[in-house]
Amino acid sequence: MDPGKQALDQVLLVTGISAYVTGTLVLIGYFLSRSKLLKQIGIPLAAIGCLAQFAELGARWNMTGVWPLTNLYGSLSLFSAFGVLIFMIFAIKYDLWFIGFGVLGIAAISLGYATTWNEGYMPAVPALQSYWIKVHVPLVIAAYASFMVAFVVSLIYLLKASFEKRLGGSAIRGSAAGAGANIGVSMSAAYAAPPANVGAIKSDTPRIDAAAARGDFWGLWLAGLPSLGKLDILTYRIVAVGLPLLTVGIITGAWWAKEAWGAYWQWDPKETAALTSWIIYAAYMHLHTRSTWRGSRTAWVSVIGFISIVFCYLGVNIFISGLHSYKM
Repeated sequence: MDPGKQALDQVLLVTGISAYVTGTLVLIGYFLSRSKLLKQIGIPLAAIGCLAQFAELGARWNMTGVWPLTNLYGSLSLFSAFGVLIFMIFAIKYDLWFIGFGVLGIAAISLGYATTWNEGYMPAVPALQSYWIKVHVPLVIAAYASFMVAFVVSLIYLLKASFEKRLGGSAIRGSAAGAGANIGVSMSAAYAAPPANVGAIKSDTPRIDAAAARGDFWGLWLAGLPSLGKLDILTYRIVAVGLPLLTVGIITGAWWAKEAWGAYWQWDPKETAALTSWIIYAAYMHLHTRSTWRGSRTAWVSVIGFISIVFCYLGVNIFISGLHSYKM
């Protein structure tokens, strides 16, 4: 093994983790302070971490000749990279940088945990030496990453909805109504003074806006977050990316299973868990069409969905014996 290539592999790995950890801290500061400077520092850090991860996976493949997604290390590394990439695509389009601390934080934890499963440069077991691994695994991991980004947006939605309710509001249903055709999201406005447009348009958080108009600190800070309607739409659009990816991922997995094990479906724990996650997100998409469910209820479905993804991705593979078990 070329020592120079091994050194490059490690440098890229450390660069990715360092960029994510530093970016998380910087974007926490941005989330709390709305400082444009912190945003301008955090964005390049996210990009550097993402590029370093993709480069590390490519360098490992070039060095060993082995597809790097045959173990949990490579899989979690790709999950982190895809999560940050999908986040950045949506952030560029909708100014979604305010959730960056959550996405980069999860990416840093995932990549750090992945290093504990780093098996070095061993070749894949025979069952994984198939062209299907180059199709099935990236599709499923991209779906998981999409759901992770949607999960973070859902948590922000529930945070703002909870404060509105605590301030005396009724149950929140942040539907698309009132959000307007323009889904642009901005966190750049400072909250040192009450928003000038409070009361100018119908708001889905009137009590937060009223608190902001009185100069209340928390009211001012929460009023700077996107409206509940916009957060709801953003979650829906991100899930709408992840669900088709998961659908195709499950289908390609079934084709691979037919070649490897002789049957399309064997109710293996991993298959069952993946189907359960698919049902939850399919239910989310259906329930979102109903105004009585759209908002806090579907945000909770998104949160539950990602918990099921974590169980499917890590819980089943690590702690439950089956055809997909990493313990094997």
